[in-house]
Amino acid sequence: MGDGANIFEGRTPIRIINSVAPIRICDNGGWTDTWFAEYGKVFNIGVYPYAEVQVEVYRYAGEGARVVIYAENYGERYAPELKTGWDRHPLLEAAIERMHVPDDVAFQVTIYSEAPAGASTGTSAAVTVALVGALDRPTPGRLTSHEVAYVAHSIETDMLNQQSGIQDQLCSAYGGVNFIDMFQYPYATVSQIWVPNSIWWELERRLVLIYLGKSHHSSEVHGRVIHHLEDVGPTARQLTALRATAEPSRDALYSGDFAALGQAMIQNTEAQRDLHPDLIDPDAQRVIEVAQAHGALGWKVNGAGGAGGSLTILCGSLSHIKRTMIREVEQEDALFKNIPIYLSRFGLRAWETVPAKSG
Repeated sequence: MGDGANIFEGRTPIRIINSVAPIRICDNGGWTDTWFAEYGKVFNIGVYPYAEVQVEVYRYAGEGARVVIYAENYGERYAPELKTGWDRHPLLEAAIERMHVPDDVAFQVTIYSEAPAGASTGTSAAVTVALVGALDRPTPGRLTSHEVAYVAHSIETDMLNQQSGIQDQLCSAYGGVNFIDMFQYPYATVSQIWVPNSIWWELERRLVLIYLGKSHHSSEVHGRVIHHLEDVGPTARQLTALRATAEPSRDALYSGDFAALGQAMIQNTEAQRDLHPDLIDPDAQRVIEVAQAHGALGWKVNGAGGAGGSLTILCGSLSHIKRTMIREVEQEDALFKNIPIYLSRFGLRAWETVPAKSG
């Protein structure tokens, strides 16, 4: 089916299912939630903008395409052949295949996110969590948020054979600020960090997300790092240094000590640099230097690091200095962009809309 074709046009869905899931920033302890780390600790923060999914469900009489994917950010609408392998968007197609939606319905899945693709903020995990959460509703039973995270993780690792830790999926499922203790890969407990509104609001005011303007993709550098860590094992010095940033981050937030939280972010970024110098991209270093010049308390290269992606910056007390910093970052390079963020008090949310009779 060609792009833009809509085989359901003019029909009224029998159900409309909506779901949203937040993206992830400031993953102190990242890299330790992986199979080669075996165990780890991660502090991370769920934020808006969401990944959004809407599923229009129709009666199916056994003729024509049963599934349509509308990847709105890419302007693509198509009917995948799920039984013959993956097509344009393997992650979306694998999630649909995994969820075993009943055969007596047809559906169009619309996916949209305001977060840039490849921003190293767990956007693909958020999309998968939101999609699994939506497709769970037409199937018998209900998955818990924790179970949704593990299904989403399994889709990436087992069905698509991709490298993926577990922290992104858990953050999207739970939202908020999390302390994740992975006691044996991939099994983890999630402790959400609840603080007074004054600390929550202040954290939200101080945080800045800078997108470096280039999509991040797993690289040869990541492959070399993984190979090295696999050879050394879970007690590798670099993994120990990364694990050691999660608990101080948790404790700093509980006490409202933003200077200590910033130091944990810096320590994590330097531990990433110790894994491999190329994990801190020259563009990221340029942004760090601007942030330093404006008195930022901390910075974290989001995700695994490497070319492209984004940084989380924790600013100081004065909002006008934060705004000046953002302007100077964006003037540093036309590709650098501030992504407005808000802390997400909730993780995965799924609900239904009553279809309008007019369609």
